[in-house]
Amino acid sequence: TRSLIITSSETLFETAQGDKITLPCTFELSEKDEGPLDIEWVLIPADNQKKEQILIMYAVDRIYNDYYAAMTGRMQFTNPDPRSGDGSLDILNLKSEDTGTYQCKVKKAPGVQSKKIQLTVLVKPARTKCSIEGSQEIGKDVILKCASREGSPLLSYDWRRVSGTQDLPATSMLNKNTGELLLKNASKDYSGTYHCVASNRVGMDECSVELNVTPPINTAGIIAGAIIATLLGLSILSFLVFCCCKKHRDKKYEKEVHHDIREDVPPPKSRSSTARSYIGSNRSSLGSMSPSNMEGYTKTPYSQVPSEDFERTPGQNPTFAPSKVAAPNLSRMGAVPVMIPAQSKDGSIV
Repeated sequence: TRSLIITSSETLFETAQGDKITLPCTFELSEKDEGPLDIEWVLIPADNQKKEQILIMYAVDRIYNDYYAAMTGRMQFTNPDPRSGDGSLDILNLKSEDTGTYQCKVKKAPGVQSKKIQLTVLVKPARTKCSIEGSQEIGKDVILKCASREGSPLLSYDWRRVSGTQDLPATSMLNKNTGELLLKNASKDYSGTYHCVASNRVGMDECSVELNVTPPINTAGIIAGAIIATLLGLSILSFLVFCCCKKHRDKKYEKEVHHDIREDVPPPKSRSSTARSYIGSNRSSLGSMSPSNMEGYTKTPYSQVPSEDFERTPGQNPTFAPSKVAAPNLSRMGAVPVMIPAQSKDGSIV
């Protein structure tokens, strides 16, 4: 007798991240299968010690799809009525974490059947960049590099030329695993646009780069120019330093000269110093006076001599005591007698 059987046969699937996948699970019932129809999808963990995770279930004419939070809103039965014999599962917006082993279980007593499907979610190559390594000079070796920052292994790279002869140079060597294209002993004919294609089992990405092979650069001329420029810069710097030092010395000299001139100017004489110098000069002149010129001296009033003592008020004039020293005999000494004025008790000159 015939019982329930699962008719779908595919068991391995590979698809790209972000795509939609349908995991097939079609079945046929037998006349002897009289019990209620139950369809259940589970995710079998890679670790056998862990339990299976229920994803979605059809039981007693009702769908239950809130068992697995990681796929909530992203999975559904392909046929809204699985009783038609189609219990396939749709998974939307696939992620790399969705990779795993899925199992479809169909039960209608007494018939029971199950089937496992292996799903691998791959990432397409993306953000592919092309670059040039080495000097783009005639006779040099140049390496064209191509690499994708995203993409599941195994990635494969392929280069082609899109300008000129559109054939890769005869001396080129391509590594499809690393994406490097080596151009040995480059010539002017190697110039042009090169195109790289990165691919894996679920997609591809591409980029381009422009190669311009030129004659060698005149290194000697560049070095000579650099030396001349350096010497010129040093000369200008030395001139600026010299100007700054000279300007500093000039300012310093002007300050010193100005300071010396101010020190040479004599300070103004005070009234007291003038009076003392005047009295001193008169006293010295008294010592040299002879009787012939004493007459003119006696006519000069003492009140006209500027002095601090004579500017005092009459009540502050000191009283001079008569001198007790005997005057020497000037006639014996052969000197000319000199009359010295004296002051009386009342302050008058005698």
